[in-house]
Amino acid sequence: MNLYSKESMTIDEYFKIREESERYLEYIDGLVYMSPSPSTKHQRLSSRLHLKLGNFLQGKSCEVFSAPFDIELKIESIEGTKIVIPDLSVICEKRGFTESRYIGVPNLIVEILSPSNQSHDLVTKLNLYMNYGVMEYWIVNPMLNAVTVYSLYDEKMYEQHDMKIEIGVVTSKFLEGFSVDLKGFFE
Repeated sequence: MNLYSKESMTIDEYFKIREESERYLEYIDGLVYMSPSPSTKHQRLSSRLHLKLGNFLQGKSCEVFSAPFDIELKIESIEGTKIVIPDLSVICEKRGFTESRYIGVPNLIVEILSPSNQSHDLVTKLNLYMNYGVMEYWIVNPMLNAVTVYSLYDEKMYEQHDMKIEIGVVTSKFLEGFSVDLKGFFE
């Protein structure tokens, strides 16, 4: 993930740029990051996971949203503004929805890595989501055909709940009963 500008900007400046741009831009404490265009494999994986999550959540109180959908991470104990665009978000608390974004903390977030955004998703976002209390964070790595699932535990830290490379079934701790069989998933 590349910086859109090396200069810090206000949230109002960010929103003005967003209105004039078709790019996926994220805002984290004054810095604006630009997401790369997703690859064909990225889009296929996102679509497959979105479909599986949507089917699993049908009739339940949670919903799944796919990019581009802005999430403004917000809890009382953390200052600053952070607006991210996860590949997929599962949201169970309905009070945070506005016409243009969700304000609050999703319960589960999925990020699909691209070669240019690995460190952003593996370090910056992992720590960001952990600090804000995202219950579960899935990292899908199309270069390694791997899925890693991190779950928040009692000390409000992430622990690796599951990880599979190429074969096996990945499970969710948050969405009890939800799993993804990796056989054919990365094709």
